[in-house]
Amino acid sequence: MKTRREFIQLLGVGGAVFASGLAGACTRILKRAEADDFFFVQLSDTHWGFQGPPNPDAENTLRKAVATVNALPRDPDFVVFTGDLTHTTDDDAGRRRRMREFQSIVSGLRVRTRWFMPGEHDASLDRGKAYEESFGRMHYSFDHKGVHFAVLDNVSDPAAVIGDAQLDWLRSDLKPLAADAPIVIFTHRPLFDLYPQWDWSTKDGGRAIDLLQHWKNVTVFYGHIHQEHHFMTGQIAHHAAQSLIFPLPPPGSQPKRAPVPWDPAHPGRGLGFRDAADPRSWRLTEHSMEGLTVPAAARAG
Repeated sequence: MKTRREFIQLLGVGGAVFASGLAGACTRILKRAEADDFFFVQLSDTHWGFQGPPNPDAENTLRKAVATVNALPRDPDFVVFTGDLTHTTDDDAGRRRRMREFQSIVSGLRVRTRWFMPGEHDASLDRGKAYEESFGRMHYSFDHKGVHFAVLDNVSDPAAVIGDAQLDWLRSDLKPLAADAPIVIFTHRPLFDLYPQWDWSTKDGGRAIDLLQHWKNVTVFYGHIHQEHHFMTGQIAHHAAQSLIFPLPPPGSQPKRAPVPWDPAHPGRGLGFRDAADPRSWRLTEHSMEGLTVPAAARAG
């Protein structure tokens, strides 16, 4: 069976064999064939191990999310967790225990393909050592049905930077891609300066954005801010996901960043996850956790 690269070489696409518009037409046909309609689920900021008034049901929220994803009418192609899988702790043994507990819960997902990335709660205190022991690499890339995905680590360095080495890796990773290739970037912190006063930025994120501007179809999905948010930097769309532990207020809407108080009349309000479907337009669907109950068999304790 011919690979896509071999097929293109046979057609002469990208070389000097075709002097007419036929090469472009063949490229478009191949892209339509490979970029099949599919969808994935993004879950973020589960903060496993958190306890406190902002979410008195913290032991069950992640379990509810797993049950809800399993109940979707159609299984997603994959699930991605965009950081802060666990809640920070100074206790090294406790950090590793929380990561094992998190893994045990998400193993209940019916979807077998799962991608993970760290948040600052997972990785900033030990530069990602415990995270890498449990989940592996903190930055990497993969391809799925004609779309190139890259995961960036902007949390393991306490200075909240991506760093020169990782930016060089990203440049090399993307270099072979065509200018109009569909690209998705997953990151925890926003790459742009959403609200630096609340640590809602990446100090060298502008360098990553400048690099990404060389491609026409780039979308960034991130977490960290515990709310849905959409923003454009040039032609790049950035989409933040809600948290699965507690919501945070809109940027700069109050003097200090603090969780939105728990409302016992509306448990789960402001919590949720999203699915993203059809790589040609990334149709986004938000799923709220409000009013959902976790099956008795899955409930903590």
